[in-house]
Amino acid sequence: MNEKLRIALNALNEKKAMELAAIRVGDLTSVADYFVLATATSNTHVKTLADEVEFKLSEAGVQPHHVEGRATGWILIDYCDIVVHVFSREARQFYNLDKMWFDGEAVDISKYLESSTEE
Repeated sequence: MNEKLRIALNALNEKKAMELAAIRVGDLTSVADYFVLATATSNTHVKTLADEVEFKLSEAGVQPHHVEGRATGWILIDYCDIVVHVFSREARQFYNLDKMWFDGEAVDISKYLESSTEE
């Protein structure tokens, strides 16, 4: 199991990301092995989700190679083998990376998500 992918997915899930998905693109591009896609409910939520991914991965000793879009409705966090895309609803629909990378392998993210311990 890819530990960075697990941490990123759980960070997004814990902060209530919507339409959470991961696509294995390693056979299609040299850019990354996985794309993680998440939709936020507002621009504030976009920033919150991106900040949480960076925080959780930094706790594991992983720093992003590059971050783009901090002032937009689409923040991209590049960890070389994993690229995390956090979108506003409008940006996700407009850029439609899900369709653009449809020939990638959809990842069953349930294998990566930790069970909630909240009651």
